Amino acid sequence: MNADTLDLEKPLWQLTVGEFLELTGQTPTVTVDNTPKSEKRLVYGIAGIAQLFNCSMPTANRIKQSGKIDKAISQYGRMITVDADLALELMKKE
Repeated sequence: MNADTLDLEKPLWQLTVGEFLELTGQTPTVTVDNTPKSEKRLVYGIAGIAQLFNCSMPTANRIKQSGKIDKAISQYGRMITVDADLALELMKKE
């Protein structure tokens, strides 16, 4: 918007953001974050471990008790949360 196209009769509330920034002497900056956010795939409880490894509940309990996937497990009281991708990676290493 330059002085030739400036409409002096236009109310302030009708200005676009770009017009307002140009009048105030500021330059509009637009930042776009296109980085994909990787969400953790979580499973819950012994049943979730059993489903993840396609095994029975007693076998899932043995896997948890073995300590092989301890880095993937977060437990608070009886609530067990497992980072599925990390657990699978840890089991591959064994």
